Amino acid sequence: MKKKLIPALLSSMFLMACSSDDTVIVTEPAPVSEVKFAQFNLSFAVDNDPAESYQRWVEYMSLTVAEQDKLIAAWKEDVAAGEEGGADHLLAERVIQIRNIAAIIQKNRPDVLLMNEFNNDGDAVDTKVLEGFQNNYLAVSQSLNSVDGGDMLEPIEYPFAQNYATNTGLMTEFDLNNDGQKNGADDAYGFGFYHGHYSFALLSRFEIDTENTRTFQKFLRKDLPGSVNPEIEVCDGSKPIPEGMACGDLWYSKAEWNALRLSSKNHVDAPILVNTPNGKVAVNVLLAHPTPSGFDTVTYNNRYRNSEENLFWHHYISGEESLYDDKGNTGGFSGQHFVVMGDMNADNVIGTQINKPWDGIMQLLGNEKVNQSVAQVGQEFTPTSLGAFESKNPANGWNPVHTNPEIRTSVFGSRADYAVPSASLEVVDSGVYWAAEGYKGRLLFNDPRVGKYGDSKEISSDHRFVWVTVKVD
Repeated sequence: MKKKLIPALLSSMFLMACSSDDTVIVTEPAPVSEVKFAQFNLSFAVDNDPAESYQRWVEYMSLTVAEQDKLIAAWKEDVAAGEEGGADHLLAERVIQIRNIAAIIQKNRPDVLLMNEFNNDGDAVDTKVLEGFQNNYLAVSQSLNSVDGGDMLEPIEYPFAQNYATNTGLMTEFDLNNDGQKNGADDAYGFGFYHGHYSFALLSRFEIDTENTRTFQKFLRKDLPGSVNPEIEVCDGSKPIPEGMACGDLWYSKAEWNALRLSSKNHVDAPILVNTPNGKVAVNVLLAHPTPSGFDTVTYNNRYRNSEENLFWHHYISGEESLYDDKGNTGGFSGQHFVVMGDMNADNVIGTQINKPWDGIMQLLGNEKVNQSVAQVGQEFTPTSLGAFESKNPANGWNPVHTNPEIRTSVFGSRADYAVPSASLEVVDSGVYWAAEGYKGRLLFNDPRVGKYGDSKEISSDHRFVWVTVKVD
């Protein structure tokens, strides 16, 4: 087999050997004609905790298997004795979450995986968390039955891994939420308690073409066609208007609007060089994690921004010439094949995102260059699951309220996560991994022994693993 020099930012040491001159090399995978692309919001970013930090995740991912086992053994004793809540007990539950996430990945075995809410150091320089997750969790056999053990899964290895710089927690010089203070999580280019909070990473069996990767971290929001500086328009007294401002005022000052970045994390176009029987084929993965459309106060800023972040890819794949990347190169997508991947925080069936002026997800998924058999609802390859169909939604009084409940990808009741290929790619299969009640793997999603509620982020994630398999030749 051919051998390639491992990329400079490769953080895993799998499938490697040393040549006679001690150069680190990696063996290429065998040629394939089908590739499984997947998106998974791991929920490794703790919410509403100002003490949350990157170093916490360095600690979690650095735990050896023996240390993990010791913590979980003590956790089981605590549960049996009804003595819960200590620091080690909480640390053990964090380990359980990480192990369950690793089990879900091992069960589904994607070739290319985007991991949203995978924290880094902000600038994507330090790789300790990415290395630790691979070496201490993914490379170790996990159980389909979580803490109960048994049904052990095959370890999985990714020779190519990449962190990406993020706007989350990167402070501006402004008081962006108009609360009279600066340097809060809401005053960053993207919401975050530290630089690197809520970031994302990419794992791949095939080479990630880092030299030709385009990033759009610094693209300004004002430069997106049709972008909106929101006005104060919730003026019924239900929410307080900031001091010194009035109904109808623009939310951002001129200086703020001229400095704001569009992407709450980053927008990344990364070519994946797939080995096929006919040679290398590039499939570009278009990666993002737009801000949630909720949490608005007296404006609809988050709705606009979510829509605009999704609309960016619509313009990009349409060849919009005004777009510019972080290297100063202009223009839209110039490749042949792509897969849009991310927690888009927008449902193309229900919610505000199906209405103008917040319909960015609708325009993106309706683009003729997108494979409609995956993007739209009720089509041959619309991702679905039985677990989603039967799941009850706490946001609606635990009723499964959704016009198409089988397409949901989150416990809060929405289709939020996508792995949607270009129309140029033939789809083989797709789905959402969400084990229904009574099926093996259910403890990876629900376990009343863990945490306060026994579900969601306490067990694994409040999002589900979504995939699509396509022919590549």
